[in-house]
Amino acid sequence: MAASDTERAQQQIDEIEALSSIYGDDWCVVDEDEKIYCIKIGDCLDQPKWTLCLQVILPPGYPTAEPPIYQLNAPWLRGQDYTELANSLEEIYLQNLGESILYLWVEKIREVLIEKAQSSDPEPDTKKTTEEVDEDDGDDFLLDYQPIQEDQIKVLSYTTSESQEDEELPPIHHGNPITDRRSTFQAHLAPVVTTRQVKRVLEKLYENKKIASATHNIYAYRIYCEDKQTFLQDCEDDGETGAGGRLLHLMQILNVHNVLVVVSRWYGGILLGPDRFKHINNCARNVLVE
Repeated sequence: MAASDTERAQQQIDEIEALSSIYGDDWCVVDEDEKIYCIKIGDCLDQPKWTLCLQVILPPGYPTAEPPIYQLNAPWLRGQDYTELANSLEEIYLQNLGESILYLWVEKIREVLIEKAQSSDPEPDTKKTTEEVDEDDGDDFLLDYQPIQEDQIKVLSYTTSESQEDEELPPIHHGNPITDRRSTFQAHLAPVVTTRQVKRVLEKLYENKKIASATHNIYAYRIYCEDKQTFLQDCEDDGETGAGGRLLHLMQILNVHNVLVVVSRWYGGILLGPDRFKHINNCARNVLVE
């Protein structure tokens, strides 16, 4: 029995070494001890239209006695698409029982992406996806974050309809970037008093090619409405699950209002785990303090 355990462990090591050399930067170790890996797959090497992240956990019994545990991450992968792909992976496992199958899985997924790229399917409406999945997303951090309340929605429409079409563009301040393991984070801040100004600032930022090409542009804003004595606030994760709520929570703790904070993240191919939230908030705090 022990020998087969050793053999399995060796098979896993060999397979992982092979995959990391085949896929290079697209292959990533999330947790060596827990045998968690992530492979970024696209329909082509240069500027893929369709991408997907395959996250796998290799259990002790893999490959001879157990299949890998996997998760498919892509914002467009829902319903029928997901079921069909999952069935294909299941089929490959059953046809190759006892064999190392990750390479076959990756290439099957790539085949599906290439088919999508060549068919008449419209491109995914967003290239954004949370490329990191945490076991513990620190949801306790989000307890104080309330979605926009009913009365705030009324204020929102009131503000928008009442303000002039050519709402003045507020000044935009850019914070110092923070870089960690090839990922770079940079915060941008603008004073805002209406939701139209929020929209103007976001449009202006997206005119900058570098900002527009960021993997995620997370933002949050808080506007104090004198007459109602309520806060108009909202946030956007832009594919980095939970990041917008954390950013808004930071603004609530610091008690800032009439401000929009946007944090751009350029992902460098190495997973940062929960550290990414620390960097997002540090960037934001620095620019707010400045």
